[in-house]
Amino acid sequence: MSVHLLLSAGRGPQECAWALAQLLHRMEADAARRKLETHRAEAVPGDRPGTYRSVLVRIAGDGAETFAASWTGTLCWQAPSPYRAGTGRKNWYVIAEPCQVDIPRTTFAEADVDVVACRTGGPGGQHRNKASTAVRATHRPTGIVVVVDTERQFSLNRRIAMRLLRQRIEHGDEAAGRAVTAARWRIHDELVRGNPTRIERPEASEQNLAPQAQKRRRRRQSTPTTPTAQRGSRPAM
Repeated sequence: MSVHLLLSAGRGPQECAWALAQLLHRMEADAARRKLETHRAEAVPGDRPGTYRSVLVRIAGDGAETFAASWTGTLCWQAPSPYRAGTGRKNWYVIAEPCQVDIPRTTFAEADVDVVACRTGGPGGQHRNKASTAVRATHRPTGIVVVVDTERQFSLNRRIAMRLLRQRIEHGDEAAGRAVTAARWRIHDELVRGNPTRIERPEASEQNLAPQAQKRRRRRQSTPTTPTAQRGSRPAM
């Protein structure tokens, strides 16, 4: 069993693209602990290195749907901005929604078509009115029905009916594919900031690592350097 989950930073600032990358790593680690496989099927990078505007993730394994549901909705990465030290905002929002990717193509086979001879009204001469030369063809898997009476021979009308059914099925598959693509694009605009379904934060070690490094750097820069006294020498009077 597998499911596709689309993560999007929407139209948010560059911090949202950074938050998406952090949430993606957290989700992949969570999936690995649950023995689930993840694969980044598609990714749109952000302006900053290592960030993403959107990522389509395929999750496979037992319980994939339940796991995806736990990561569905508005996700919040709660941490200070790594790009703007002066901003007080710490909540960066990302949307995650399951989406359909693979559209099954309808296989057309004449064995799936019920063909019935029938009579139709209208001009065409006495032969058309008396003989059942028209064709009513029904494609059972889709329910598509066509009626053809353009020719005076049943075999010709049947051939035309099969061609029309094939064309309508192909057009239906193309329309379904466009609808799926449009639905995926709408996810990018459905991001609602606030009231997140899930809040994630950096680990304590990750939060403390940068401030500690900065303090050590400041201490090294502020410590005065003194010359080392030679052994056995006395300070000058």
